[in-house]
Amino acid sequence: MRLQIVPVLVFIFFGCVSLESQAQSKKFIEFSYDHGPIIGNNKDWANELIDRIDYAGVDVKFGWRSRENTYYNYINRFPSYGVGFTSTVNYYEEIGRPMGIYGFGEFPLGKNDFDRKLNFSYFAQIGLGFNMNPYDAETNEINGFVSTAINAHIHFGLKASYRFSNTFEGFTSIGTKHYSNGAVKKPNAGINFVPIAIGLRVNLDKEEFNPGDKPDFPTLEKRGFWNIAAYTGMKSYEIGEKAYFRGGLGVNYLWEISYKYRGGIGIDWFYGAGGSQRFPNENVTFNDVNSFAVVGSWEWKLSEKLYMPIAFGVYLNKAHLNQETTSFYERIGVRYRLNDSIFAGLQIKAHKAKADFFEFTFGYTIPGKVKKSIIR
Repeated sequence: MRLQIVPVLVFIFFGCVSLESQAQSKKFIEFSYDHGPIIGNNKDWANELIDRIDYAGVDVKFGWRSRENTYYNYINRFPSYGVGFTSTVNYYEEIGRPMGIYGFGEFPLGKNDFDRKLNFSYFAQIGLGFNMNPYDAETNEINGFVSTAINAHIHFGLKASYRFSNTFEGFTSIGTKHYSNGAVKKPNAGINFVPIAIGLRVNLDKEEFNPGDKPDFPTLEKRGFWNIAAYTGMKSYEIGEKAYFRGGLGVNYLWEISYKYRGGIGIDWFYGAGGSQRFPNENVTFNDVNSFAVVGSWEWKLSEKLYMPIAFGVYLNKAHLNQETTSFYERIGVRYRLNDSIFAGLQIKAHKAKADFFEFTFGYTIPGKVKKSIIR
């Protein structure tokens, strides 16, 4: 049940927050078909499994693009949000028929030009993947991709669309689609597709999208912020083992770069429980289960409360027993500000895009003194 809660919370979190945008919005439905290669890990079992299966999928979305002329919408080029359902077309005994429900955000590229017919954007989907046949030591030993029937669904990509009329738009996209349990249970190489899609958007109202002139911007207060965050999660280290607590603490100093971004640097500490239980015959030391890192942090503000944390960290020391497999790590996720000080969210920490663990995050922000005020 613990694994099921992770992607469900992400889906509810991302979807509910996006409901803020439904007022004064242009609603639409999208249908698409995609096909593409499956990415393995150069292991013999993965190559054999990929030879047995062929990826093709269908997708349907319900979304909305807010007409509300706020400065957050303006600087993010009036993004679209919504919910969707995806399914592979074929069923395979080895992996099942992976499906997913998700919340999504789509962010236009280029200047705000609402009369342009050809448009480009990038998108992110985060949600719940299900209907999979997981690894089983006796009946499905070849599937080292996933060991749980329910996983996180993550999809990032680029999109090109063409508006035929106020009702119909055609589009194509390419991206990476990933199913993983975040190392809560091994094996967990993850299912990785590269879907190339073609689809149709049907706008549910024929009114042209035109939010109006540039809105008024508040004064930008140039100041620093101290972010103190606690990370909590679970990780399994070997096939057949139970999951153990993984967590840590991060302290970052971020600078208000612009209306859209904050950036800075900090220190992360990570701890992995269960070292003595996993290695009862070894003398487990502090450095075996604790690691420290310098981390560069970036925050992309999507609304007054919702933002995406992005980070790249370099270990000062790696914990020998925590399976920190590279000298660096990446982090991406979503966070929500409950007020000016308290935030909560969920991220994935990874080594070369391979999940280390899902981080449930709770934190506190301490603002510094205003150094400079800018009026736009």
